[in-house]
Amino acid sequence: MKRMLLAGLALGALAAATAAQAADKVTLQLKWVTQAQFGGYYVAKDKGFYKEAGLDVTIKPGGPDIAPPQVIAGGGADVIVDWMPSALASREKGVPLVNIAQPFKKSGMMLTCRAETGIKKPEDLKGRTLGVWFYGNEYPFLSWMAKLKIPTDGSAQGVKVLKQGFNVDPLLQKQADCISTMTYNEYWQVIDAGIKPENLVVFKYEDQGVATTEDGLYVLEDKLKDPAFVDKMARFVKASMKGWEWAREHPKDAAQIVLDNDATGAQTEKHQTRMMEEINKLTVGSDGSLDEADYKRTVATLLSGGSDPVISKEPQGAFSHVVTDKAKTLK
Repeated sequence: MKRMLLAGLALGALAAATAAQAADKVTLQLKWVTQAQFGGYYVAKDKGFYKEAGLDVTIKPGGPDIAPPQVIAGGGADVIVDWMPSALASREKGVPLVNIAQPFKKSGMMLTCRAETGIKKPEDLKGRTLGVWFYGNEYPFLSWMAKLKIPTDGSAQGVKVLKQGFNVDPLLQKQADCISTMTYNEYWQVIDAGIKPENLVVFKYEDQGVATTEDGLYVLEDKLKDPAFVDKMARFVKASMKGWEWAREHPKDAAQIVLDNDATGAQTEKHQTRMMEEINKLTVGSDGSLDEADYKRTVATLLSGGSDPVISKEPQGAFSHVVTDKAKTLK
């Protein structure tokens, strides 16, 4: 009996080891540092959703010196989180990125101005100094200025573009009249610095009709020719969306999971909880599939960049529903 018990335990251990060994490895490269912006992925890993899907997922944080398209092109990731303007620009330059899923339904980008500057409407931006993020984040802004017919050459009838770091210092130190912010992050840094909401004027890109698609999941095009890879990505997307759904239902707990994964210790509970609540507003309404209307709006916005468009022609094959269609068939 003892031998049978030991043999059973050995077989059980072997089966567990085989199952663990059989888990498909997936490396996800984030667009930015560990924070609630990527809460759904950390939740999916922490709550075992990826494991249940037969996946062993590694989540790699991003940062100011990390460009996701370069990482995946160099073989450092299977899938990346990127904004569509950056992804489409990279595709035109030779990195064949394809959007396979779109967890974010809405854009969180906006321009935040001090009310004391007298800026009340977009036309008032002429002659002002505006803080703008680069590294692929400048594209929606440039398209917006082109739509308004406001030059970005620093002239009296144009705007002076200040290359903004990923902070709010230019507004606090009055180096810029307005700065780039996200609804879920930098805007609240301004508030926490002591400026009241009524002393700010914000222009949401969604309201201005130039919002572009943010935080989509992208892979290299040739990978989609492999049915095994498509199956792996379908399981990854389904488990990730389960993570986003859980995060919407448990924002405080989701924020804590993010904090538990922040190796830098730079994030705070207050900020991450608030960010998670704001991020959840952007993922509502998405089942993971890219809405073609959102894609077309983004492309139209990017093509309207005047003399310096983000992309020079309408992309072909830049998105695919093959992964999300398969994900919908999974139990």
